[in-house]
Amino acid sequence: MFDNRIKIGITQGDINGIGWEVILKSFADPMMVELCTPVIYGNRKAADVYATTLGEDFEPVRFYICNSGAEARFGAVNLVEVGNKDVAVEPGKATDAAAKAAVAALEAAMADFEQGNIDAIVTAPINKESMNSVGFGFTGHTEFFESKSEGKATMIMCSDILRVALATIHIPVDKVAAALDKQALVEQITSLRDTLKQDFGIVEPRIAVMALNPHAGDGGLLGAEEIETIRPAVNEAYEAGVLAYGPFAADGLFAGGGYKRYDALLAMYHDQGLVPFKALSPEGVNFTAGLDCVRTSPDHGVAYDIAGKGVADAQSMRNAIYAAIDIVRRRELFARWSRNPLERFEREKGRDMSMKDIKTDGTTEQ
Repeated sequence: MFDNRIKIGITQGDINGIGWEVILKSFADPMMVELCTPVIYGNRKAADVYATTLGEDFEPVRFYICNSGAEARFGAVNLVEVGNKDVAVEPGKATDAAAKAAVAALEAAMADFEQGNIDAIVTAPINKESMNSVGFGFTGHTEFFESKSEGKATMIMCSDILRVALATIHIPVDKVAAALDKQALVEQITSLRDTLKQDFGIVEPRIAVMALNPHAGDGGLLGAEEIETIRPAVNEAYEAGVLAYGPFAADGLFAGGGYKRYDALLAMYHDQGLVPFKALSPEGVNFTAGLDCVRTSPDHGVAYDIAGKGVADAQSMRNAIYAAIDIVRRRELFARWSRNPLERFEREKGRDMSMKDIKTDGTTEQ
């Protein structure tokens, strides 16, 4: 029997992209509300616009309108209406109005999470340029959630066959080398191990760390970052008990299938990790690890070129929802398993002592 008590907040993203389409397609399947209780933060008008593009193959989604996740009904697709209800919906266009609607949804979902009204957040895609034109102030979702949460964010792309974490995220390529720091890499490798154990249920994960330069620097001929920064970080993490290996030249790690021997890879920059990941896992999930808030998203963008045409594939959005549910449950189990054993012993000891005070006839000693 399914347990749908986990509340998953879902933000609409850019209303002129494919966000609403993949949300509606995901919840056209009535089985979805048996897996979780969805709470969508968005605009009803935009939902109605995209519902007309889906055709007869998809069941219409009926919303239960509520003011917050606290009022959400189990077994229903809940909608918290945010922002301007009469916003202009213009599929395929980057507009300030669409960006403001995306910001409103994101802030409402985060407020609900902070109040304990939802358990995780799944974000539909945004247009980063448009968001910053209206004062969003972050280079992406990852940075927003890090600013609102405890901990240091790690961006992890995950699928059934591959997990890729990023040492640097949304920075220009010409600034990557300067951004790499040995101690920061040690912390990222250690944090990746922790999330693989806590969020993915891997008992003792193996981590492959990628090099920055071609051929892993060729002994310093093509760059010194491997010698001066990356390898020392890997060695220090290994000596501290993390099963970390590398640095490996990225092309060889993927081309030879070596990535299959590891539970996760740590890439040095965005495209180094995401290009092979998306080629191998086109329906993958973006997970923001290391924070108290569980946040996932589909691994695609706003896709303005197909917005409003009813042809977007919703599988990555569904996978993001499944991942959020799984991670929330695994964190609960991990917290239970890793509870202080001395506290557990004292609790069990106290129970045993109290049992000794009970007579065989069921009465207690005076």
